[in-house]
Amino acid sequence: MNWKKAVARLPIAGCLLLLAGCEMIDYHPYDVRIKGETGVNGKNIAQIEAEMAGRRHLRFAMISDTQRWYDETEEAVAHINRQDSVDFVIHGGDQADFGMTQEFLWMRDILGGLTRPYVCVIGNHDCLGTGVETFKKVYGPLNFAFTAGTTRFICLQTNALEYDDPLSVPNFGFLEEELEGLSPEIKSTVVVMHTEPYAEQFNNNVAKVFQEYLRRFPGLRFCLHGHGHNFRAKEIFGDGVVYYECPSVSKRSYLMFDVYEEGYDYEVVEF
Repeated sequence: MNWKKAVARLPIAGCLLLLAGCEMIDYHPYDVRIKGETGVNGKNIAQIEAEMAGRRHLRFAMISDTQRWYDETEEAVAHINRQDSVDFVIHGGDQADFGMTQEFLWMRDILGGLTRPYVCVIGNHDCLGTGVETFKKVYGPLNFAFTAGTTRFICLQTNALEYDDPLSVPNFGFLEEELEGLSPEIKSTVVVMHTEPYAEQFNNNVAKVFQEYLRRFPGLRFCLHGHGHNFRAKEIFGDGVVYYECPSVSKRSYLMFDVYEEGYDYEVVEF
């Protein structure tokens, strides 16, 4: 068959369908068409909670701010896979730089190389373009929580500046629901976010109120965040609660935590 003559006789719609069937169309970078795995956080949380039930000691790694550093992220994944007894991994946000769909998919596929389950919070760069919609499809809700042993992990969307509804950040309704529904078996709490209080992205008129909410959780151990791209440990509010900033993967390092009923240890791991 003479394909040039055949295509010339087709109406425009028919040509588009033909090209689509041959996968020759490049979709808009912000067109949220998801290929591959979705609902990643929910699936991995189910695995974490099942494996960690009854455990009094847990060990997890945290990486953050991987945008555009795909090679370094692959190396971090390989390095974490070689560590002993890692129960799960937390990504502190900013998988994307411009909020484009493909950025999330590339990073999801790299993180899928982890031998242990992982969860991701949303970063401020992830909120650009159609990033929020993509994040929800690939990972799930922006605010979520899970239990590992006797520790509750509260994972929050704290990026107000580049979010379409900044007054809803942080989501105090979600925190209220978590406080009201806590199991009496929860002995400690870890809070994870991308942007910490008093950063330019945070809704800082409620920063002190936010901290008061966190202090209501049982055994608040520490808070984790990314965004700053460097390691830092600081009592932001001078109340004994330390905020640990996870370095960007471009610094070729990540954090490792051991949490016990009586306390915790951490280290900055270089690769």
